Amino acid sequence: MKLYDAKAELFRTLGHPTRIRVLEILQAGPTPVRDILAELDLEASNLSQQLAVLRRAGLVSATRTGSTVLYELATPEVAALLAAGRAILSKEPVSTDGLLAAIPTRE
Repeated sequence: MKLYDAKAELFRTLGHPTRIRVLEILQAGPTPVRDILAELDLEASNLSQQLAVLRRAGLVSATRTGSTVLYELATPEVAALLAAGRAILSKEPVSTDGLLAAIPTRE
């Protein structure tokens, strides 16, 4: 697989709002599934599917302690990626009028 194909697959994985929300929750540190469920309006089976997708993509990891499964971000780069997305979205969009006004007219 080429790098750009792998990147496209990563961004497809991130293209689901529930997965983004799960990753945001996990930025606080290792979190039990029950706490993730408490934050989301989801069925447990749906959350399980979303966590499986995130695990396969290498974005989260899971550890079991007794009957509790803790999920966490797989690497600090996942949090950095979320921060980059937040920074991009927080920029004030440039209006079309502003762009047109900046283009010099020919006389």
